Order: sequence, then structure tokens, then C-alpha cells
Amino acid sequence: MGATELVLVRHGESMGNVAAAAAHAAGAEVIQVGARDADVPLSPTGVTQAEAFGRWLAAVPADETPQSVWCSPYVRAVQTAQTALATAGLELPFRIDERLRDRELGVLDLLTTLGVERRFPEEAVRRRWLGKFYHRPPGGESWADMALRLRSLLRDLDDDEDGRRVLVVAHDALILTVRYVCERMGEADVLGIAATTSVANASVTRLARPSGTGAWTLMSFNEADHVRASGAPVTSHPGDSDVLPVHPA
Repeated sequence: MGATELVLVRHGESMGNVAAAAAHAAGAEVIQVGARDADVPLSPTGVTQAEAFGRWLAAVPADETPQSVWCSPYVRAVQTAQTALATAGLELPFRIDERLRDRELGVLDLLTTLGVERRFPEEAVRRRWLGKFYHRPPGGESWADMALRLRSLLRDLDDDEDGRRVLVVAHDALILTVRYVCERMGEADVLGIAATTSVANASVTRLARPSGTGAWTLMSFNEADHVRASGAPVTSHPGDSDVLPVHPA
């Protein structure tokens, strides 16, 4: 037996998201954040989005409310979870796990697409050739690497959360990779989603399996109506655009 429901939530908009958007708009090579990735906080919009998710949580029927929280250690995710729980008036067991951290980009960290092309042109070619799932930047991770750590995490989650509903607060790539593992997808399946859909900040994705065993069923994906209803903008801030492998003719 194991967990019966996963409520997957991407953190609210971060100051890193804002800085990345500004760098791309300005044609810059480097994203100016001023903090290591793990320490980047929410933007004011991100706080509003986290509060909107908290109101969503408060409105969930008691027999559907998450019974515990597993959270990325990154500040933006912890802030999202804590803000939402405070807004909802919920006190739940709260666990931080480093395996829920965002994808590590190694030498490409803080570089825009233009920055990668100019500073690491051979790596840009390799990224296009391999596609997002298997490309591992020097010192960083591929999506396949994330899947390995998530398989380990999900085994522990099942052991500790038998028969329970779990809220998982993490990052956009993590949410898609959890879907990849739980729904037993292939590379083409998950990259097809990534190529057409950006996971919105503070959006909700739900996976369920009432028996607590076997494959999961997707109940909802990337729902952000609660953010719209709050009057906050729905933001997504997708990552690099090199999703599918591109092989020269």
C-alpha cells in the first residue's frame, strides 16, 4: 500500500522568474538574480498566488483535503507551502525533502538561451540534439536524472504516507517528471506535454489511485482558476525552449 492522492503544486512566481523574463526581454546573456537558486524568494505576485492556492485548499471538502505536505527545500517552494497553509488555516505534518529540488543546470545556470548559444555553443548544439529529457549540462541534471531521484522519493512517500493524501510543493519540471513516473510515460509522452504546456505558478495537478498501489490516474492538470479568481495574474515562466530532440536532415 501507499499514498492514495498526490496534489502537486508549483511554487508561486519567484524573483528568479521575474529576473529571467527581464533578461530574455532585454536580450541579455545572464540572468541577474543576486542569490543562489535555493534562496530565491517569491515575488509579490507569487505571494498573492500562494494565498490564492491557500483559499483553494480551504474550500476543499474535509474528506479530500491533503493530510500532509512534502516540499522542496528551495525558499520559493517553502514560502508557497507555508503561505498557503496559513491562508487555509491548516496545520499539517510538513516534510522538506531535497529530492524535490528544482533541476540543476550546472554550468548553464543563470544563462539565457542567448547566453548558452554565445558562451557554450557546442553545448547548445548538444542540447538540441539530445532534447530536454536526456540532455545533462556539465555539472547539472537531465530530466532522466530527476526521474531517478523521484522514484526514490516516491518509494519513501508510499512507506510513510500509506493510505493518505499528500500535498507536494515543488517546481514545474518536477511536476512533469512526477507525472512521467507515476503515469508510466515514455520520453515522447512527457516531452509532448512540455512542448505544448507550461506549468503555471501555483497551479494544481492531482493524481489519484484509491487502492494505494499500481499506476496513478491523472485527475486534473495545471489548474489555475483559483489564481484567476483571486485577481492575480496567471504566470508560467517556462524554461528553455529546447524540448524535443532536433536532428539535422
